[in-house]
Amino acid sequence: MASIIKRKKAYSVVYNFTDEHGEVKQKWETCHNYQDALKRKAEVENDLHKGTFIPPNDQTVKEFMYDFVTMYGEQKWGVSMYDGCTALIENYINPLIGDLKIQSITTRTTDKFVQTLQKTPAVGTPLKPNKDGKMVTDKTIEKIIKLMKCAFGQAVRWELLSKNPFEHTLCPKTTYTKRDIWDAETIMKALNECDDSKLYIAMNLSFACSLRIGEILGLTWDNVHITDEDIANDNAWIYVDKELERVSMRALKALGEKSIIKVFVPLMPNTSTRVVLKTPKTESSVRKVWLPKTLAYIMKEWQTAQNELKAYLGDEYQDNNLVIALPNGRPCENRIIAKEFEKLKEKAKLPNVVFHSLRHSSTTYKLKLNHGDLKATQGDTGHAQLDMITDIYAHILDEDRKVNAQKFEAAFYGTRDLREVKPPEEPKQQTLDLAALIDQLQKNPELANTLAALIANGSNASC
Repeated sequence: MASIIKRKKAYSVVYNFTDEHGEVKQKWETCHNYQDALKRKAEVENDLHKGTFIPPNDQTVKEFMYDFVTMYGEQKWGVSMYDGCTALIENYINPLIGDLKIQSITTRTTDKFVQTLQKTPAVGTPLKPNKDGKMVTDKTIEKIIKLMKCAFGQAVRWELLSKNPFEHTLCPKTTYTKRDIWDAETIMKALNECDDSKLYIAMNLSFACSLRIGEILGLTWDNVHITDEDIANDNAWIYVDKELERVSMRALKALGEKSIIKVFVPLMPNTSTRVVLKTPKTESSVRKVWLPKTLAYIMKEWQTAQNELKAYLGDEYQDNNLVIALPNGRPCENRIIAKEFEKLKEKAKLPNVVFHSLRHSSTTYKLKLNHGDLKATQGDTGHAQLDMITDIYAHILDEDRKVNAQKFEAAFYGTRDLREVKPPEEPKQQTLDLAALIDQLQKNPELANTLAALIANGSNASC
């Protein structure tokens, strides 16, 4: 049972509880008025009676998030997710609310946390410094709250909290901004102007096969099926089951070899990151994609040229079996392709888009070709959910719905005898009965005088 003790102008709720080590301890909780003390006393007694009482805990958010990453993240996350989540914790969570006790976090605290984030400058990286002092984006805030919702869900599961304060946090509404993309004609112009062979292959794979840049750079020749027989039968295809990415050494040490296929030896061993081949983060990303015949021939020529280079360099060529590689065989990173892509845009005076937009161009183009066939398009793109396509490419689906209306008109109304449908009658115009008007004027001299005066005034005004 709990009791209330008055202490000067405040009231203390005093009760005994058993901690996680089985020791009985006494707790004093201060309330500002007697009504709050009564309410807290009832809550404590009810929780103790039901066996749902959560013992007081002085653990801070910073301490808890360390436990969360160690006990949960290292078991559930891949290396990319690990790097992303730990960066959010170090850059935004710990600096802003890290010193607060987890049991002091309320829904009011979480809403205030979001407001603070909106006024916080985004943390840049060595490659992308925040020179303009831009604030944290709504999308980043959404990621932070999603992470905290997961973390504090585990706190409830670990019986550190009775409820999750981040469950109903009010986040700023994130709206999808339509990405600028190239149409098919512009992409063809870009390919004709491209003189970098690596970029040329990468652009073709991105547009024709809807591949992500990591999937393109992680593609290996054993997953490329372009025999003469395959091409002749329109059965050339590739199998996507790897991604190339640069990850931190900290993530590799924490997670071990989970999801890692290969770690490439760095040029400088003291660097804090490594380039790796890893499995995709979702099962839907592992997929078979058929090649257009022209692209199959392009890749066959590229393979022949690469084999000739291997033979010429001999032992100096580091053969990693990568489709797109540097001249010495080492992996080609995303930043290299991005740099060549920028050069191409400037040289050919092309609209400014990012390389990833070619994948969006691909999805848009295929939705039009397939008349909105979502499943066929999803099979190529590797999206985990159909709504990821419908949300982003709704404008393409709307065009098909417009065509549906046109087809309905031709199929239903176009075959119907419209003479059966009577158009609404037009309202009849009222006509002036002169005989009735003269009769009224004769019977009512005052009306005649008034009408004469109105006519006279109208004549004077027109003059």
